[in-house]
Amino acid sequence: MFRIFRHYIPKALLFLGVSEFAILMASVYLGITLRFLTWDSTDVVYAIPFYDLMLPISVIFAMVMVIVMMAMGLYQRDLREGPLAILVRLGLSFLAGLMLMALIFYALPELVVGRGILGIALLCSFLGIVSCRFLYFQRTDEGLRSRALVLGVGEKAQMIARLRRRTDFRGMSIVGYVDIGNGQKVVNRSKFVQLGGMSLRQYVDAHEIDEIIVGLDERRNTVPINEILECKMKGVHVIDVQTFYERQLGKILLDSLHPSNLVFADGFTQAVLKPTSKRLFDILVSGALLILSLPIMVFVSVAINIESGGRGSIIYRQERVGKDGRVFEILKFRSMREDAEKDGIARWAKSNDTRVTKVGAFIRKTRLDELPQLINVLKGDMSIIGPRPERPQFVKELSADIPYYALRHYVKPGLTGWAQICYPYGASTKDAKEKLQYDLYYMKNYSLFLDLTILLETVQVIIWGKGAR
Repeated sequence: MFRIFRHYIPKALLFLGVSEFAILMASVYLGITLRFLTWDSTDVVYAIPFYDLMLPISVIFAMVMVIVMMAMGLYQRDLREGPLAILVRLGLSFLAGLMLMALIFYALPELVVGRGILGIALLCSFLGIVSCRFLYFQRTDEGLRSRALVLGVGEKAQMIARLRRRTDFRGMSIVGYVDIGNGQKVVNRSKFVQLGGMSLRQYVDAHEIDEIIVGLDERRNTVPINEILECKMKGVHVIDVQTFYERQLGKILLDSLHPSNLVFADGFTQAVLKPTSKRLFDILVSGALLILSLPIMVFVSVAINIESGGRGSIIYRQERVGKDGRVFEILKFRSMREDAEKDGIARWAKSNDTRVTKVGAFIRKTRLDELPQLINVLKGDMSIIGPRPERPQFVKELSADIPYYALRHYVKPGLTGWAQICYPYGASTKDAKEKLQYDLYYMKNYSLFLDLTILLETVQVIIWGKGAR
């Protein structure tokens, strides 16, 4: 995998994005060329009236389409949908891209290329991207995968063996698990590899191993350090289970996390030490979204008021825990009955919760109930991107049950976040622990690039209604 601005991106996925960007640019050149292609009796004559603008037009078109496709979830690292669902996402991406290009042409009329050129470019790029996607899924399953060997057969190695999704191993394949003869043997013996009298280095050479994952439960006096070092000096990549999870799944594994991992880890300071740039990002994005969403917010307010017969509040205020443990009032459109918690006991929202109103069900599904939180962002209580803020009662319980849970309060809570796009709605301690692993990844690898990535991927979460209750 490549690491861009501290964020892990699969090589094959980055290659796909670059390839599709090139296809989109080439489609514009092809569209302009074909549109102005004329024939005479002896030769082909090209008459292109705005040849000098071909490059900026093609770059703008490619950038718009890639951003829209990303917002539609077509560059997710864990995309598991079939060909038909991907075609639907592609179709919607091109429709949205066409509308955005129309707005750009309206704002910059000197770039207008005409419906014929745009039509040819869209058709060619759609066919090109469909073909590219087909080849991508074929090749990532067959050839574009590094070969990895897991050192160990205990509990840590079993955590890798338990992974079932193909996307968990994107860009790599596990050759097998090496038993070095110490500790318990948890991994299924059918996955063991026998060195057959060879040294680790000889086996790695013979089987073209690209990477060694050290998954030993107990490293003290058990790691064959000289053999691993020998492999490393020959160009074999060596990582531990913690790094494997961070790279492949985009989360910090709590079950094998020790204080020393946090103290000596590369990261965990960027999100804390860059408040000025992050605050500027929050103000610009929240201000723009607030202006754009104002008509929608008026419509939602009217709908809530009509459903409740003019009784009850439209905006719901609830205490949440923010940065440094400070309690603040979060703003949301009311989506539940006024007496949802009349006994004063905090409860997780459940699937098909009977406390949710009809209008509330819609605005929760579409995330419109969270639009007033843009005001929280402008006030400085929240950030656009960060861990979701929890209620004080839940924070007290979760901090007692989940190690390192308090670390998430070193940064401002967010309107959306890495955990929100990677994991569905959480309504239990188990879910909270899982989401914390993603929150820690965000804190460790924070960058503006990651914030923009999360912001774009949040769009597809809203469009497809993932994880809402």
